[in-house]
Amino acid sequence: MRLLPKSSLRYLLRHPLLMGLSVLGVALGVAVVVAIDLANTSAARAFELSAETVTGKATHQVVGAAGALDDSVYRSLRVDAGVEKSAPVVEGYAKLAADTASATVDAESRTMQVLGIDPFAEAPFRPFVATGTRALALSDFIGAETALLSAPTARSMGLAAGDTLRLEIEGVVHRLVLAGLVQPEDERTRRATANLLITDISTAQNLFELDAQISRIDLIVPDTRAGSEELDRIRSALPGGAQVRRSESRTQTVEQMTRAFELNLTALSLLALVVGAFLIYNTMTFSVVQRRGLIGRLRALGVTRRQIFGVVIGEAFLLGLAGTIIGLLMGIAMAFGLVQLITRAINDLYFVVNVRELTIAPFTLVKGAVLGIGTTVVAALAPAREATNAPVSTVLRRSTQESGIQDLAPRLALAGAALGAVSGALLLIPTRSIIVGYISLLLVLVAAALITPMFVLAASRIARPILGRFAGVIGRMASRGVATTLSRTGVAIAALTIAIASTVGVGVMIDSFRGTVVTWLTQSLQADVYVQPPSLVFRRSDASLQPGVVDTLRSMDGVSSAHSVRRTEVQSEDGSSELVAIEMGPSTPDIYRFKSGDPDEIWPDFDTGNFVLVSEPYSYKYRVGVGDTLRLQTDRGPTQFPIRGVYYDYGSDIGVVMMSRQTYTRYYDDSGYSGIALYLEEGIDPDTIIPNMRSAVAGMQDVFIRSNRALRQTSLEIFDRTFTITTVLRLLAILVAFIGVLSALMALELERSRELGVLRATGMTPGQVGRYVTLQTGLMGLIAGLASLPLGYALAYVLVYVINKRSFGWTLQLEVPPEVLLQAVGLAVVAAVLAGIYPAYKMANTSPSTALREE
Repeated sequence: MRLLPKSSLRYLLRHPLLMGLSVLGVALGVAVVVAIDLANTSAARAFELSAETVTGKATHQVVGAAGALDDSVYRSLRVDAGVEKSAPVVEGYAKLAADTASATVDAESRTMQVLGIDPFAEAPFRPFVATGTRALALSDFIGAETALLSAPTARSMGLAAGDTLRLEIEGVVHRLVLAGLVQPEDERTRRATANLLITDISTAQNLFELDAQISRIDLIVPDTRAGSEELDRIRSALPGGAQVRRSESRTQTVEQMTRAFELNLTALSLLALVVGAFLIYNTMTFSVVQRRGLIGRLRALGVTRRQIFGVVIGEAFLLGLAGTIIGLLMGIAMAFGLVQLITRAINDLYFVVNVRELTIAPFTLVKGAVLGIGTTVVAALAPAREATNAPVSTVLRRSTQESGIQDLAPRLALAGAALGAVSGALLLIPTRSIIVGYISLLLVLVAAALITPMFVLAASRIARPILGRFAGVIGRMASRGVATTLSRTGVAIAALTIAIASTVGVGVMIDSFRGTVVTWLTQSLQADVYVQPPSLVFRRSDASLQPGVVDTLRSMDGVSSAHSVRRTEVQSEDGSSELVAIEMGPSTPDIYRFKSGDPDEIWPDFDTGNFVLVSEPYSYKYRVGVGDTLRLQTDRGPTQFPIRGVYYDYGSDIGVVMMSRQTYTRYYDDSGYSGIALYLEEGIDPDTIIPNMRSAVAGMQDVFIRSNRALRQTSLEIFDRTFTITTVLRLLAILVAFIGVLSALMALELERSRELGVLRATGMTPGQVGRYVTLQTGLMGLIAGLASLPLGYALAYVLVYVINKRSFGWTLQLEVPPEVLLQAVGLAVVAAVLAGIYPAYKMANTSPSTALREE
C-alpha cells in the first residue's frame, strides 16, 4: 500500500509538463467561475451596503407615485398623525470632484450618492449621520451649502474640512463646502459610507431642483399589532398618490433586475470548466494508457482492482487540488478586472453602483473548490474504471483500447443522438425557467461530445485520399493516425469543438442581437437631433432638462417641430415600473412596431385616450397583453389603465410602460422633460446647426446634443461595451481548449516515441516528422472546426430563441454571418497547429536510439 502512492507520485513528477498543463486547465476553469462569482457578489454587496446605509433602521418608506413626494406630506404625518419615528429624505447621485489643489487623482469624477437629511429627525434612523453632525453647529449645516463626507474617503481624495467640493448633477455644476467628516465606527460602516455625501435636506432639494418635494419618508414601525394599527393610521393620512412600502422592497427589485444578467454570466463561465473536464479526462486516460504495462504487472502480482482505482482517483484528486488552489488565487486576481467590466455594464443598463473594493465571499471559494475538485474526480472516473475492469492480458495490450474505442464509437453516437432528442424535448416544455434552458444547452454539448468520435472516424477516412494526393504517404499516415489514436484525439477534438462551437453560438447570438438593435435604432431614430441631460445610467436616463434649455432649443431658427420624452419610475401592482410619457411627433407612428395591437386604432386616440402601451419585455415578464388592465399608482391615486398594444423595444430588458404626455400630465404632477427630439427644416444639416444649439444653451446646463447618426453610434458603443465581458469569457474558454489540445499532443508525443523512433530508424527525416505532426494537428483542428459549425448553430438557436427570450423577453432575428463560420474553422485550425508546434519539434528532434530504448 505504501509503494502504490510512491509509484503514482513518481509518475507525476516524471511528466511535469503534461501534469502542469492539466493543472493549468483546471486552474483556468476554476478561476473563471470564481472571478465571475466574486465580481457579481461584489457588485450586489456594494449595492446592498449602499441601500442599507441610506435606509438605516427604517422598516417602511412612504413614496410618491412618480419618484417624488410633496414635503407637506411629512408635516402632515409628523404633526397631524403624530408619527414620531419618521424622517424626510432626498436621495440622488452626483459626480464629485474637488476644487482644491490638495485633491488627489482619486477625487476626479467619483460617483457619489447624495443623501439629504433632517438632522433633528435622524438619530433613530442613521446613527452615523447623527455622529457626524453632532460636532457641527447646526447653523453651519442646516440650510447652508455644506456637506459631510466619510473621513477615510476624504483622506483618499486629499480633502479636509473647509475644502470646496464640485458636484455635477444632470449637467449642472454646484459647489459645496466640506463642513465635517463622518468617522466610521467599524469596517462595515466604512465600506457603506465610502461613496456617501450627506447634506441638509434643503441643500439637497436645491441640488436636485426639488421645489418643496422630497424623495421619500422613512418610518420605523414595530412588527406588532400596535405597529399594524399605526400603519393603517399612516395610510389613512396619506394623499392619493402616496403609498407605504417595506424598506427591503427596493433591494428585492434590484435583485430581480440583474438576476438574469448574472445567471447568464455564471453559465458562460462554467463553459471553461466543462472544457477543462475534457482536458482532465484526456490526461487521466493517457495516464492509464501510458502505464498499461505497469498496471498489468501489478494486477498480475495481486494488486486489487480497488487499489488500482484508488491510485487513479488519487492522482486526479491531487491534480484537481493543485489546479483548484491555483485557480482560486487566479480567480481572485481576475475578479479585480472583471468586477470593473460587470460594474460598468450594470451602470450602463440598470442602476448606479459603486464598487470600490472586492468582496471575497467564503461561499464562492468553497463552491469553486468543490467544482474544481469534483469536476476533476468525475472526469477521472471513466479512465479509473477502465484501468480496473479490463482483464490483465487486455491491459497489457495497447491496441485493445483503441480497437475498443473504435468499436464503441457507433454506440456513443447513438447515445449522443438520444441525448440530443432529450434536449429538444426539454425545450418543448412550456416553462419560462432559464435553468431548464441551460440544462438543455448542456445536454446538447454532451451529445456533441459523444458523437465526436464517430465524426472523427468518418472525417479521417474522407481526408485520407485527399491528404495522400497532396502530401503523399505522410498525409495518409497523418489522417490514419488521428483515427488510430482516437482515445485521445477524440477527446481533444471534442474539447476544441465545444469551445469553438460556443464561440460560434455566442458570436451568432451577439451578431443577431446587434443586427436586431441596428434595425430597431434605424426605425426608432427618426428625428434629426436628440437632446438629453447627462445620466449615470445610459439606458434608463431619468435626469431632467432645464426648462430654459427646452424653450431655447424649440424656438431656434431652423427647428420645424419637436416632441418630448419623460422617463420616470412609478409604482404598480407588480412593484416599480419604468414609465415613458411621449409627446406625439410627426413620425411617431413610424417609430414603433407592434407585436400585438392595431396601430390604426392606437395612434388616432393616443393623445386623448386613457390607455397605455407596454414593451415586449414588460409583456413577457408580467404576463400581460392587449385587453389586460394595468394598475398604476398616480398622484390622483391608484388608477386602472387598459393595455392597447405591445410594441418591440430593445432599450430595456426590465420592461417599459408608455403613455401619452397628455395622459401623464392628467395623472402626475410632473412637468419635467427627460429628452427632446428636434426636426429640422428642409435642407438644414444637423452637423451645422448643432454647434449653434450648444452655444445657445451654454451656461444653462451641460447637455448631450447629438445627431441621429451620432446617437445611433453611441448606442452601439454602449451595446458593444456591455458584451465585453462575454467576449473575455469566450476567449478564456478557447484558451482552456488550446491547453487541452496541447496536452493531448504532448501525450501522443510521449506515447508514440517508440513508433516515431522506428520511423526515424527506417529513414524518416526530422523535417518529415515535423510535417507529419503538423498535418495531423491541422487535420484535428479542421475536424473540430467543421464539427463546431452545426453545433454552434444549434447553440445559437437555443441562446437566441430560448435563453435570451426567457432571460429578457426579447424577440431577436437569428442572423448567421458567413464570416463568423469561416473564422470558427480558421480559429480551430490555427489553435491546433499552434498547439502542435512544440510536440512536433520534440518528436522531430528525439534521437531514434533514445526513443527505441526500453525503460
